[in-house]
Amino acid sequence: MLQFILLQAATAAEGAPQQNSWSFWVMMILIFVVFYFFMIRPQQKKQKELQKQRDALKKGDKVITAGGIYGIIKEVQETTFLIEVSKDTTLKVDKGSVYVSAEEAQQAPKEEK
Repeated sequence: MLQFILLQAATAAEGAPQQNSWSFWVMMILIFVVFYFFMIRPQQKKQKELQKQRDALKKGDKVITAGGIYGIIKEVQETTFLIEVSKDTTLKVDKGSVYVSAEEAQQAPKEEK
């Protein structure tokens, strides 16, 4: 594919007919559209869904952090959570490091079967 694009660019630069140059730009636009619909857009939707899940977390929810630490949310702040890991141990973690509630993590393997 890359060789085809480079060949198109080379022939357009050599003074080939205007149609080759025009078809090159159409091809480039089609490639961008494919990248957008198959890579960029699904990732944006996934990020929005993850952010919505993080915003819905509240005090008392069981969560799992990016490092694999299980805990219970004790306090929700603007950009961080205070989670209780064990009886007298609390951790302050960034909201971005909390990926999923523990209940959703346990339900996911059941849904895959």
